Amino acid sequence: MRNWEKILSEQLLPDAKRLSVEDATILYEDADINDLMFVSLERRKKQVPGDSVTYLVDRNINYTNICTINCQFCSFYRPPGHSEVYTQSFEEISQRISELENIGGSRILMQGGVNPDLGLEWYLELLSYIRNKHPQISLDCFSPIEIEGIADVCNLSTLEVLTKLKESGMHGLPGGGAEMLVDDVRLDISPKKGSAENWLRVMSEAQKLGLTTSATNVFGFGETEHHRILHMERIRELQDQAISKGRVGFTSFVAWPVQLENNSFGKRNRGRNRIELGAGPVEYLRHISVSRLFFDNIDHIQASWPTMGLGVAQMAILAGADDAGSTMMEENVVSASGTKKTLAKEEELQMSIIRAGFSPIKRDSDYNHLNTEIFNEGDFVAVIPTQN
Repeated sequence: MRNWEKILSEQLLPDAKRLSVEDATILYEDADINDLMFVSLERRKKQVPGDSVTYLVDRNINYTNICTINCQFCSFYRPPGHSEVYTQSFEEISQRISELENIGGSRILMQGGVNPDLGLEWYLELLSYIRNKHPQISLDCFSPIEIEGIADVCNLSTLEVLTKLKESGMHGLPGGGAEMLVDDVRLDISPKKGSAENWLRVMSEAQKLGLTTSATNVFGFGETEHHRILHMERIRELQDQAISKGRVGFTSFVAWPVQLENNSFGKRNRGRNRIELGAGPVEYLRHISVSRLFFDNIDHIQASWPTMGLGVAQMAILAGADDAGSTMMEENVVSASGTKKTLAKEEELQMSIIRAGFSPIKRDSDYNHLNTEIFNEGDFVAVIPTQN
C-alpha cells in the first residue's frame, strides 16, 4: 500500500497525475487532516485562482411533498392519500418567487417528490407561467427521479420530457437524488429510486440539451470510504465524457452527510446514528478535501452550511471549497430530518467568507459573477451562544 504522505506530496507537483481511486481511498482513510486540507487548498488555488469565494442568493421551493419512492432517509415526503400532503398552486409558487426578487435573488431551486397525480402538462404550464411572470429568474428544477416519474406518467422517454421542459423555460436540472452512485449502498437505502445508471443517464441527457447541471453526494449511510470514492469516480467519468463532447457538464460538486433524526433510516439504525452513521465535522472536511483533489475536471466544490453549520462550512473553504452555497431563503427537505438552521442572510454568508480570509462574490447558477454589495461587518451582529 502506498504511503499517504507520498501521495500528497505528488499532488503538490505542477504536473501532478490524476488521483486514482486507490490513492484517494488511502488519503480518505489515513491522511493527516491538516496536511490534507493544506494540499487541497493549494489545488483549489490552481484550479480556481484568486481569493474570491462565491455564493448564490436563491430560494428553494418544494412544490409538492407527495412521493411514491419512500426513501428511508427522507423525512419530507408523504405518500398519496396522507392527511399532510400538499401541492402548491401556481400563484403560491409565484408569490414565493416575488419574495426572492425583492431581496435581489437570481435563481429558484424547485424540487418535490414523484407525484403520480401530476402529468407533463402541469409541469409545462407551471414553467411557462413562471417564465412569463418572472423572466429574470433562472429556473433550476426537479431531479432525475422526478424526470423519470414524469416520463412514466406520460409514456415518453426522459430525453423527450427534458426537451419539453427546457422549451417551457427550465434552465437547469439540479443533481438531487444521487445520494450514493454505488448500487450496493443505493439499493439498500432507496430501492425504488433505481440504479446509479438511471441517474447518470438522465443527467447526461440534460447536459446534452445544454441544461445547467450539478453533481451531489449524500454520505454517512454506513458505507465505506472506498464506496464514497467510487461515487466520485462515476461522476468524474461522466464529466470526462461531457467535456470530450464539448459540453459544460457539471458546474459543481455538492456533498453533505445524511440527517438521521426524523426518518425511518435513522430509526432503523437507532443507537448507531451518532457514532457510526452520518458524519462529524472532521469527516466532512476530509470529504471536501479529497473531492477537491479527485475532481480535476469539476472546478467548483461547494460547502454545505445547512447540514454542517456556518462554522464548519467556513472551515470547508480552507479545505478546498470555493463556493459557500446559497441563502436558500426557504428549505423543507433537510429541515424535516432535524437540521435547525436552513436559511442564511446574504450578509451571514459574506461574513463567513471574509472571516475565512477570502472575498465574497455573488454569482448566478452558472457561476457567472454578479455585482456584489459588501455589507459592513460592523452592521453584522453575531449571536454568541451561551455556555451551560
